[in-house]
Amino acid sequence: MKGPEAVTAGPGWRIKLPGFLSAGLLVLALLVLTARPSFAVPAFAVQTGQPCSGCHVGGFGPQLTPFGRAFKLGGYTLRTDTFNVPVSVMAQGSYVRTAKAQPPPPTRDFALNDNVAVDQVSLFIAGGLGDHLGAFVQTTYDGVARGFHWDNLDLRAVTTTTIHKASVILGLTVNNAPTVQDAFNTLPAWGFAYSTSSLAPSPAAAPLIGSLAQNTVGVTGYAWINSELYAEFGGYRSPSARFLNHMGIDPTDPGNISGTAPYGRLAYNKNLGTQNFEIGAFGMAANINPGHDQSTGLTDHYGDLGLDASYQLFAAKRNVVTVNARYTHESQRLDASQALGLTANSHLHLQDFRIDASYYWHDRIGFTVQPFDTWGKPDVLLYGANRTYAPDSSGVLLQVDGTPWGEGGSPLGPRFNMRLGVQYTAYAAFDGAGRNYDGLGRNAGDNNTVRVFAWLAY
Repeated sequence: MKGPEAVTAGPGWRIKLPGFLSAGLLVLALLVLTARPSFAVPAFAVQTGQPCSGCHVGGFGPQLTPFGRAFKLGGYTLRTDTFNVPVSVMAQGSYVRTAKAQPPPPTRDFALNDNVAVDQVSLFIAGGLGDHLGAFVQTTYDGVARGFHWDNLDLRAVTTTTIHKASVILGLTVNNAPTVQDAFNTLPAWGFAYSTSSLAPSPAAAPLIGSLAQNTVGVTGYAWINSELYAEFGGYRSPSARFLNHMGIDPTDPGNISGTAPYGRLAYNKNLGTQNFEIGAFGMAANINPGHDQSTGLTDHYGDLGLDASYQLFAAKRNVVTVNARYTHESQRLDASQALGLTANSHLHLQDFRIDASYYWHDRIGFTVQPFDTWGKPDVLLYGANRTYAPDSSGVLLQVDGTPWGEGGSPLGPRFNMRLGVQYTAYAAFDGAGRNYDGLGRNAGDNNTVRVFAWLAY
């Protein structure tokens, strides 16, 4: 390739951005710079009368501003319009290219490389009903798997009271993914990268708390005290396999929860002028029947504990700087998996750390960088596809994106918004090693991925 741009990403390795990336970024910049200042996630934007940048960093979701967090924790009930149609649609499409072709193809009906797909098309019912009820309901068509499934669900009931001179929002949420109800963009459900494609290779190992989306149903209660202290506690259970199949979800991945899995969350949030700080902790414990197999009478126990923090600076002329960080430690007691011959060790652990920093210029053009690292104890059976039998993966994800109408003025009306972007993921280690990780000569860098995406909302 001619004219690659190179960025040093760590000791001994470099990221090479293909030459066509520069041309794509130039077109993106011209589009954004010449655009007029659209409303945000359409149903919510019309309801609140706020532009996208009122609730979202960079004029497009899902990264929330302090106002956006307050709107979510208030049960989606704030409104300036007496009535609006609480329906929105969204579509994402992308082009994906890896440094070397993926053997075999990433999924059926796609090529070894250079794939173009409609990643997803979603229908939302989103909005508040009166002063105490609100909902965010998403149904999605997956253009890669070519099927429909229920997606994010967050139903809320809220009330406001005063306790010892402190203003308190008390809420109850019914949702289908641990952390999807959270208002901070540090936890798995709404963490960076906010747009992805299943056509891109990804490491096999990840903490359980981020792997239970759409295959659980939970009820949690929370308190938001003086817009500073957030406390939440509840539990999650697994619906029946028949129900999940009807909803388009594989009930065997990763398996079903035995009983109820408790979930807890604490966070402290502080606004200081143009700056916002947050520091928090989260945890979940779950007994899992791996692959929905209950034949052994045993379960796998996972204990996920984590810390998170965020920082936002809202500078002059709508320039925004954000930093989000998360560390997760997972203890694993895999009695059922060992009895089923899926793991050699009954006690393992997994750790995950990621931090992303972004800068948005005038809420239109943004740049984000995210180093990530996952590591844990090797196991000859559980990670048997890896030459080192280890779950270790690390790298860096870069993204440049543009949102022409985050402040309004879309030529297709106030409900339309769009984000265009380019992502580049570079791996230092993938599924256990940097070189020859699969024992067949494939290196981590062979999975380096360029993704060009378009994200539309109406």
